[in-house]
Amino acid sequence: MFAIVEAAGWPIWFLILASIIAVGLIVERFVFLRTSRVSPPSLLDEVVKEMKQRGVSSGMLNRLAESSPLGRIFAAGLKNIKSPPEVMKESIEEAGRKVTHELERFLTTLGTIASISPLLGLFGTVVGMIEIFGSQTAMGNNPATLAHGISVALYNTAFGLIVAIPSMIFYRHFRAQVDSLTVEMEQQAIKLVEIVHGQRKD
Repeated sequence: MFAIVEAAGWPIWFLILASIIAVGLIVERFVFLRTSRVSPPSLLDEVVKEMKQRGVSSGMLNRLAESSPLGRIFAAGLKNIKSPPEVMKESIEEAGRKVTHELERFLTTLGTIASISPLLGLFGTVVGMIEIFGSQTAMGNNPATLAHGISVALYNTAFGLIVAIPSMIFYRHFRAQVDSLTVEMEQQAIKLVEIVHGQRKD
C-alpha cells in the first residue's frame, strides 16, 4: 500500500484525506439514519395509548423529545394539544423542518467529496504530466522521472474515481432515505393531529 502511495506522489494525500472523511460520514449516516431510530413504527400507537391512559404530561413530552426525531415532532405538537388543529400543525411543521435539517447533516460534505474527488485526481494527473515534461532534457529522457510522472498521473486519476463513485452512490442513497423518512414522519404527525382532535379513529 505504501508503495502505491509513494508511486502516486504527494497529490494522493488529498485524496486519502477525502476518502477517510467520506468513510467516516458514510458510517455515521448509516448508524444515524436507521428507521428504527428516526421513526419508530410503534411510536404513534404508544403515544396515543399513553395519552388516553394518563393524558399529556411534561414527563411524557420530555421522554418523547429525547427518544427520537419523530418523538420530537410529536412532543412539539402535543405541547399545543389544547390549541386549534392549525396551531398544532404549525408547531409540528416547524419541528419537522428542524428534524429534516438534522437528518441532512453531513450530506452536503459527502456530496462535495463526490464532486471534487475526480478534480483532485485530475490535479494529480496534471502534476504527473508536468513531471513527464520536466524529464525532457537536451540529452534525452530521464527514464526514472518519466516513469514516476506516469505513475503519478495514472494512480491519481484512478484513486480519484475510486473515491468519487462510492461517495456519490451513498450520497444519493442517503438523500433518498432522508426524503422517505421525512414523508413517513409527516404522515405519522398528521395521524396524531387527527386522532387528538377526533378527526380519525386510532
